[in-house]
Amino acid sequence: MNTTSLIRLLTFSLITLTLAPLGARAEQAMSFGKYVVHYNAVQTTFLTPGIAQQYHIERSHNRAMLNITIQERTGNGFKAVPGTVTATASNLTGQLKNISMRQVSDGDAIYYIGVFPVDNEEVLDFSVDVRPQNSSSHHMLHFREQFFTR
Repeated sequence: MNTTSLIRLLTFSLITLTLAPLGARAEQAMSFGKYVVHYNAVQTTFLTPGIAQQYHIERSHNRAMLNITIQERTGNGFKAVPGTVTATASNLTGQLKNISMRQVSDGDAIYYIGVFPVDNEEVLDFSVDVRPQNSSSHHMLHFREQFFTR
């Protein structure tokens, strides 16, 4: 990953991560052998209007965004790799939300973004299946996040 792409990735991540509500886990990552998957879920109102417009994301108190990146360890650090990402979320009453994920590329950076509706104080349990390209393996992420829309 070149310096410009790394700066873009860090800027996008910082915007989505540092604006998370107090008490929320801002950044999360899991290692799977030679792959590291970074993930977070934030309300779209935490995005600046410019970033939301650039990535075609509607800013709303009742909408949240799931952001996934896949990186592969190399001899020189990490590099973003494409893959397939599918995601669902269920609330505490068992209602399932399928999250349509789309790939966004910005230089050498690759993100998978999905936007979905949320209610005030809603707790969602996320299940994310990540399959790096050119790999026969897939990796499951499970995490919980609560959203406050007011």
